[in-house]
Amino acid sequence: MLKYLKSLYVKEQFNPKILGIFINPFYFARKGLYQNVSKLITNLNGRLLDVGCGTKPYENICNVDEYIGLEIDDEGNRQHNYADVFYDGRTIPFEDKEFDSILSNQVFEHVFNPNEFLREINRVAKIDGLFLITVPFVWDEHEQPHDYARYSSFGLKYILDENGFEIIQHRKSNNGLEVIFQLINAYLYKVTQTKKAYFNLLIIFVLMTPVNIVGLILSKLLPKNDDLYLDNIVLAKKVKDV
Repeated sequence: MLKYLKSLYVKEQFNPKILGIFINPFYFARKGLYQNVSKLITNLNGRLLDVGCGTKPYENICNVDEYIGLEIDDEGNRQHNYADVFYDGRTIPFEDKEFDSILSNQVFEHVFNPNEFLREINRVAKIDGLFLITVPFVWDEHEQPHDYARYSSFGLKYILDENGFEIIQHRKSNNGLEVIFQLINAYLYKVTQTKKAYFNLLIIFVLMTPVNIVGLILSKLLPKNDDLYLDNIVLAKKVKDV
């Protein structure tokens, strides 16, 4: 029973349903990401490289021939046992044009050398290979000190074009009033968390559930605003070598 509850908790962190309203302080951000990624990820095919794979939250909704997770080579990533391959953060350890599809989820803001990073993505991708990338636009600093940038839709288009990619689809998640309520909960989460997991859950339920509920209601009633949103979700195609 305990194992099932832990599995359910983890699932609700990345693909929150109704239960997520009550236990996930990042309900809007994670729900928006999952909904948009799940719609675009069906385009990916063949051999896929997940750059900065983390816990591979989207592997189970990919219909590809081979799924390879890549991570920075450090002690933490070695212990988690999710990544298939490790690298130095600069040179991707694969030959040119090995992959039909590339995925990079909430990684790009942690890259201090973005052009070099994208050139490596370009190098290992086949011509006409697809690149699905998600990047925050409005969000607090996280995973400090390795948080280096935020990208607008225009900035992303420019840097992708510059590195041989053409945008096919660009989605903006949480472009309604829920963006404000998500930021409130992100603030509450950071200032209230303790080292006691069950006490943290109680805090989330008492303080953050009402914010989720009010934000959910108001976001349905009030208009969207494409100028203020949480995340960019971009599907691009490699059109040339760089």
